[in-house]
Amino acid sequence: MSNPARKRGRPRALERDVGLDIAARLFWERGYEGTSTADLTRAMGINPPTLYSMFGSKEELYRQALAFGIARESGRRMEILQSPLPAYDALRLYLYDIADGDTQPGKPRGCMVSTAVLQHAEENASVAQMTAALREASMKTLKTRFDRAVEDDELPAQTDTDTLARFYGAIIQGMSAQACDGACNARLKHLIDLALTAWPGKRGA
Repeated sequence: MSNPARKRGRPRALERDVGLDIAARLFWERGYEGTSTADLTRAMGINPPTLYSMFGSKEELYRQALAFGIARESGRRMEILQSPLPAYDALRLYLYDIADGDTQPGKPRGCMVSTAVLQHAEENASVAQMTAALREASMKTLKTRFDRAVEDDELPAQTDTDTLARFYGAIIQGMSAQACDGACNARLKHLIDLALTAWPGKRGA
C-alpha cells in the first residue's frame, strides 16, 4: 500500500518575498494610486482575501514592498557612504550608483521612492507621508556623512550640512524625474558631475 503523496510547496517566507518583489515592481511602474488591488492579486496569482491575510491592506503591502525594494539597494549604498573614502569620492560613487538604479535595463525608470506619491488624493495622505519620511531619512544619511566630513576637515567647519544634504537630495529627486522622462544613464552622470562642482570642500585625487 503506497503512502499518499505529501503536498509540498515553497516556504511561506519565500512566497512572501516573491509577492513583495511582484508588488514592488508594480508600484514602481504605476505608482501607488495607479496600482489597484485587482492588479496586485492578478500579478501575484492570489485572491484578495489571501492578499489581505498576508499583507493586511494595500497600504501595508506598499510599505512592505518599499522596504523590500529599498533593502536591495541600501546596503551597497550605505557601504559607499560609510567607507573610508574621502567624502567627495564617496558622494560621487553614491550618486553614480543611484543614476545606475534609475536607468536599469529591463526595470522601471526612475526611483520608486524619490518621486513617489508627490501628488495624491486626500485619502492617501498617510502613504504620501510615509514616502516623504523615507526621502527625509535618505537626506539625514547624507547629512551624517557630511558631518563626518566636517570632523575630518574635508568640509569647512561652518558648512551647513543639512542644506548641503538637501541640495544633493534635490539632485537625486531630479534624476528620478528625468529618468522617467527618458534621460539616459550618461546624461544623468553628466548632471552629477556638474552638481559635484558645487561641493564646498576638499576634492578627491
